[in-house]
Amino acid sequence: MTTAAEPATADTADETADRPPIRIGGDAETIRTLTAAVAEGALPDVFVSGGQLVHLSRVSGPTGTDHTAGQPAALPVQAEPLTASALAFLLAHHTYVHRLKKDKNTDEWTEVEVSPTGTALSAVLSSRYWPGVRPLTGIVGSPVLRPDGTLIQTAGYDPATGLYYSPTASMPPVPTHPTADQVADAKTFLLDRLLSDFPFVAPADRANHIALLLAPILRPYLGCLTPFGLISATTQSSGKTLLAEIPGYIYGCKNLVWRKGDDSELEKGITSALHSSSPIMLWDNIAEGTIVNSAVLAQLLTSPQWSARMLGSSGAGFTATNNRLWLATGNNIRLGGDMATRTILVRLDPNDPHPDQRDQTAFGIPHLDNWLKDPINRVTVLRHLLILVMDWINAGAPRSGHTMRQFTTWAGASGGLLAHHGIDGFLDNLNDMREADDEDAEWVAFLARWHELNHDRRITSRHLRQQAEIEIVNNQPVDQWEGTFLTDEQGRTPSTKSIGRHLTGHIGRWHGDHVIRSAMDTHAKARVFWVETRTNDDHQADQAADDQTPGRPTRPLAVAGQPRPAPSTRLRV
Repeated sequence: MTTAAEPATADTADETADRPPIRIGGDAETIRTLTAAVAEGALPDVFVSGGQLVHLSRVSGPTGTDHTAGQPAALPVQAEPLTASALAFLLAHHTYVHRLKKDKNTDEWTEVEVSPTGTALSAVLSSRYWPGVRPLTGIVGSPVLRPDGTLIQTAGYDPATGLYYSPTASMPPVPTHPTADQVADAKTFLLDRLLSDFPFVAPADRANHIALLLAPILRPYLGCLTPFGLISATTQSSGKTLLAEIPGYIYGCKNLVWRKGDDSELEKGITSALHSSSPIMLWDNIAEGTIVNSAVLAQLLTSPQWSARMLGSSGAGFTATNNRLWLATGNNIRLGGDMATRTILVRLDPNDPHPDQRDQTAFGIPHLDNWLKDPINRVTVLRHLLILVMDWINAGAPRSGHTMRQFTTWAGASGGLLAHHGIDGFLDNLNDMREADDEDAEWVAFLARWHELNHDRRITSRHLRQQAEIEIVNNQPVDQWEGTFLTDEQGRTPSTKSIGRHLTGHIGRWHGDHVIRSAMDTHAKARVFWVETRTNDDHQADQAADDQTPGRPTRPLAVAGQPRPAPSTRLRV
């Protein structure tokens, strides 16, 4: 029921004068009145996101992230779904909600301040349509690029993007038209100081990391998804965690726990993480040799919206915009499933038995891990990145010819930005990415041996299953497939039906130089399969096309510490 306060007196009149009055009555009238008041902006910092009212508020107390350099931690802004109790709190502090009450002695009507009933408050919040409330698309702690190519540099709500800019550190204005000297200084700082001492395997790895550094700035401008960023090293103490912490420090990061082989737990972790406003999501130090092969992660990377019920989850409904950069680090990490085509690879190889003992006194920035903890230094890094971005924008934001499945918009823009500043190698290690795909490498070996044994002869899955049987020659077992045939999780040769199902799932998909083709044999009334292979002429034609396409990789690079699977590796299905 409605909670009533004392009638307004002269002493309380001044307290209510600055608050807009809202007169309510019964629940039905109250619901209509409060709905109109909220839609008209009666409550500060209330927005709508995904049809739900949210409130922006600062959270008191230490955050455990910025207590460095003698500076207090910034109070983060968080967007929380508006509950009935939170709505009552805001109404009490920012409006004068009252009803008329008749005095029994004088028969006079007086205003009495009240709090609406829980039923009325819940009914108001049940609406999913709020045309008059400002939409909130996200919270950013650093300047980002608007779709029109201008920077968000003023703290607060940005109507053009729906973003709320809450600086985590004092940020001086970034020049919208940086000078040549400012651009040269920014590039020198980035290449010769910040990143100069990381043991990148090739220029592609450095260029790829810079593209990841720039991704949060470019995301509102491009309005597209970004690929998974994998930082893989050959050994511990190579600097992979520090490399991932650079974007984490300057934009904000949430560390996640990798659940190996458990997509259900991974899904829960992702859902929990998306309740945070952190733009960087990091799985740090995944176990050495882990094969990242997750249907949940693969779907996340190509989905603009994330739903907690995707892939069969039975939990409460939750939907969030997937506008984060997802990163992982580890030693000799491998890829499986669809992850190879959704990942950008950054490789580190110190080629040193004791990389942790390297003398840092001559580094571009000695003890970079401690240096980054100072908010002033983080602003320095961010400012240089923004200068490079604005110089690219002023040059017309040229694109490169890079393509990358669902991430082509991002790849073309990032490649163009890097090329504009003379930073070579972007995505040149795509061939190495495929080599890091264990599942693809196993299919390559399987199809290559199939073609050696059967050439272009069309066979059924039953015939193929018979070929997999181990023969006895001179009392010795002989495996004509040399260990490359399909096996199940228990290492056994699968059934004819299972083989047919898996072959059908790979029809038309190229693995290396081989591809499965299929047709129905009307005479035998069975599906037949055969393997086609690319010729040298095909390779030469592809090479010529690559040479004529700007920004396309043209040669493979060696993968340090990541050899191809041995031919004896059985392909599991």
